[in-house]
Amino acid sequence: MIDTEKFKKRRNIAILGSTGSIGTQALDVVRGMGLRVTALCANRSIDLLEKQAREFCPEVVAVMDESAASELKIRLADTSVRVRQGMEGFIEAATLDSNDVVLNSVVGMVGLVPTLAVIEAGKDLALANKETLVAGGQLVMNAAKAKGVPILPVDSEHSAIFQCLQGSPGAHAFRRIILTASGGPFFGRKREELLDVTPEQALRHPNWSMGAKITIDSATLMNKGLEVIEAAWLFGKGVEDIEVVVQRESIIHSAVEYCDNSVIAQLGTPDMRIPIQYAISYPDRVPSPARPLDLFEVGKLTFYRPDEETFVCLAACKEAMRRGGLAPAAANGANEKAVELFLRKKIGFLDIGKYVWEAMENQPKVESFTVEDVLECDKAAREYVMRASGNL
Repeated sequence: MIDTEKFKKRRNIAILGSTGSIGTQALDVVRGMGLRVTALCANRSIDLLEKQAREFCPEVVAVMDESAASELKIRLADTSVRVRQGMEGFIEAATLDSNDVVLNSVVGMVGLVPTLAVIEAGKDLALANKETLVAGGQLVMNAAKAKGVPILPVDSEHSAIFQCLQGSPGAHAFRRIILTASGGPFFGRKREELLDVTPEQALRHPNWSMGAKITIDSATLMNKGLEVIEAAWLFGKGVEDIEVVVQRESIIHSAVEYCDNSVIAQLGTPDMRIPIQYAISYPDRVPSPARPLDLFEVGKLTFYRPDEETFVCLAACKEAMRRGGLAPAAANGANEKAVELFLRKKIGFLDIGKYVWEAMENQPKVESFTVEDVLECDKAAREYVMRASGNL
């Protein structure tokens, strides 16, 4: 049971990944709510991070890239902000005594270790880094349960599910999850029509403004596969209890079905500031900077089944979750490297799904594992993609 009273006292927030799409939108929310920012973290975008640091005056900023951190330290020498670097810097920022809530919005596997550090420190966790649960879901959920730390989902779909479950009479009444997808920019196309897709084409998402990696994941439906795994861990459901539905307008963000066949859905304009704010303000709701939903303007809502034969990443993620162990970590690591290569025009669009499947299938079954095992599996999957694609 979540202690909702303690959430009402949260005023101090740390943001890991503050210069990315989620991080910058989170700072919009922070401005509106009048919260205090205790820490900001980024990979290497120090021009924007410096501006954020001067506006919000956090105790700590952390930069993963060593040379960028050194440069930022010089730039912020006239302030009281402490500049830290590398994973140790991220962990320090994430576990400050003054933190009430930590938003982890970094992209990729780099988010796993800070997530576990936040939980170990007993801080409230708002999670937008889906790879954390994909690669290390068992470790993360066990740690959160042991520490009594709630994980508040920030992804629009998982926030929608979380919102739909408020007031639920209990797990016995909650039957399945309806996880919606936009379908991405290539909805309706078959494999032969995707042979010559360019990164520029794949980055043109019809509804959402996101970072490059997640936009490519949306185009391959890998993002939806990752979200299936994330939802399974967050809400205690099996893959067979999660149905993916393509909802092209991105107005229904997800839904839950109860044992009496009632379905409750969460609707809203496609604006990430809504789920970000709900994770921070929970259990309260406060005025949002997002545009109100106008159903007359929307006009109609459409629904389709996903094409898993064309967009094989979704099927690969489902199979990885069925296999369990380190299979999801292998699929995730292979995807991260394959997306990087595709963006550099080193491999084709359809190669992404091919390498995700192969890396996942090559992963031997294990019953238990450590953080080190996850990180080693991730490294091996990335090396496999480099080797198999001829880019090693």
